[in-house]
Amino acid sequence: MTCLNRKDLGLLALRGAVGGVLIAHGTQKLFGWFGGGGLEGTTQAMEHMGFHPGRQSAIAAGLGEAGGGAMLVAGLATPAAGAIVAGTMAGAISVHAPAGFFSTAGGYEYPALLGAAGLSLGLSGAGRYSLDHALGHRVDRPWIGVVAFVASALGACSVVSRRRHVMRLREERAVMDAGEEGAGLS
Repeated sequence: MTCLNRKDLGLLALRGAVGGVLIAHGTQKLFGWFGGGGLEGTTQAMEHMGFHPGRQSAIAAGLGEAGGGAMLVAGLATPAAGAIVAGTMAGAISVHAPAGFFSTAGGYEYPALLGAAGLSLGLSGAGRYSLDHALGHRVDRPWIGVVAFVASALGACSVVSRRRHVMRLREERAVMDAGEEGAGLS
């Protein structure tokens, strides 16, 4: 009989907690579960936050959270799951960063913690109590982690950069509109 391993139990508990939270957030976005806005509400929110196109951004965020979370819970392709979660949370961090660090002020503390947990699990692996272990680590190879994290980082940089550009254009447009309104008052 195999003895229970504390490290593997800890990884299972962490995967379940982090993955469960991500699944809940992703299904809010995709299906409106747990009081979420569903795809339509999330699309509008994404457009408001500067993510364009809004619908594709809503689907990507929902799938990144729900799919990445489900993969973490199962311990399946854990390096890819961790990369998906970290990349998805990078987009969320970009939204919350202007409010500072602490979540009590609307800051990026919470998505940073989820992203760091996903990154850590992706690097450490899922442990013995996982599908990766049951499958003989066929989808948990070091090269998969490297490819997944590089792709995730490039994708996150692209999304965040595009969002910054959209937000900059909005600010410039608001300044121009304010200038036009002020010019009509003289």
